[in-house]
Amino acid sequence: MINIAINGFGRIGKTFLRTLLAEPECFKKITVAVINVGKGDIQAAAYALKYDTIMGTLPQAIEYKNGKLYIDSYSIDVITELDPEKAPWKAYGIDWVVEASGHFTKQSGAQKHILAGAKKVLITAPADGEDITIIPGTNSNLYDASKHTIVSLGSCTTNALVTMLTALSENFDLAQVSMTTIHAYTNTQPLLDVDASVKDLRRGRAAALNIVPTTTGAMSLIERIMPHLAGKIMGGSLRVPVATVSLVDLTFTATKPVSVESINKAFEQASNTTLKHILGFTREPLVSSDYTGNNNSVTIDSLLTDAQDTTGKVFGWYDNEWGYSCRLKDFLLSIA
Repeated sequence: MINIAINGFGRIGKTFLRTLLAEPECFKKITVAVINVGKGDIQAAAYALKYDTIMGTLPQAIEYKNGKLYIDSYSIDVITELDPEKAPWKAYGIDWVVEASGHFTKQSGAQKHILAGAKKVLITAPADGEDITIIPGTNSNLYDASKHTIVSLGSCTTNALVTMLTALSENFDLAQVSMTTIHAYTNTQPLLDVDASVKDLRRGRAAALNIVPTTTGAMSLIERIMPHLAGKIMGGSLRVPVATVSLVDLTFTATKPVSVESINKAFEQASNTTLKHILGFTREPLVSSDYTGNNNSVTIDSLLTDAQDTTGKVFGWYDNEWGYSCRLKDFLLSIA
C-alpha cells in the first residue's frame, strides 16, 4: 500500500483520480490521502470532479465538507497550499506526490515536495533535471527505487509516439522518422483570440476555430529515451478544434523494404505481447470520438497504414488525457 498526494487538480489531476475510481481494486494498493488544489476553489473542484463535459458525470456521490472530499464513503483531505515546500506531506506520510499542477516540472520545483516530507515525486509532464523519465512499455525496467526519487512519465504525445517507435524498432531498422501530432486543443489555449507570446503568436488564436501549427517537446525527450534514433527523428504539432483525442501521423524510412502487411503484423503482435494494454490495434473504421476514454497509450489504425519500398506510414489514436492518466495509475500500481 502506498500513500499518495495529488498536487494540482486540473485536467490531469482530476482525470488521474477518475482512472482510480474506474477501478476500485486500485484502492487496495493506493491511498489518496490528500489533494492540493492550490489557488483553486475547493467546492468548484468537487463540482468539476463530479461533472465533466468530456468524461461525463461520475456515478458516485461527491461532496465537500469539513475539509474533506467525500466520494461515496471514501474521503480525501483537501488543502490549498501554493508553496509545495510548505505542504504537509510529512504529516500525511506521503510516499508519492503526483505533481499535476504543471508548475513544478523542474528538479528545483519538484524537490520542494521532498523537502516537505514526501518520499518521491511523479511529474505528469516532461521534466527538467528529473532522475529518470519512464515510458511504460519501453523502459519501465530502468526504474530503480533506490536511485530514482523524482520521476517523470513524459507527456501524452511522448507515450504515444515512443510506444509506436518501440514496436517498429523491434521489427525494422529505422533510418529516418518524421512525426506530426494532430492534437486536441488544451486549456493552455484561449477560447477567443488573445495577445500571445512573441515566440508563438499562433498559440494566441482561438482554439476551437483554428488549426494551430505549433511545436512539440517530444522530440528531444525521445532521443534521450531511444538514443538509437538520435539525429534521425523530427516532428511538430497541429492543434485542432476537438476537445480530446489526438492522432500521431508517423512516417518512417527503414533500411530494407517494408509492406503494409509487415508493418501491421509488427504492431498487432506487440499489442498482444510486449505492449499489451499499452498499444492498441484495430481494423475498425473509427474516428476520434470513438477513442474517448481509451486506456491505451496509443491505438494503431491499421486501415490507414501505407508503405512504398522502404517508406512506411502509420497512424495512432490516443486519448491525450485518459490514456496518459492510465499510465500514471499503472506505474504507481506496479510499485505499490
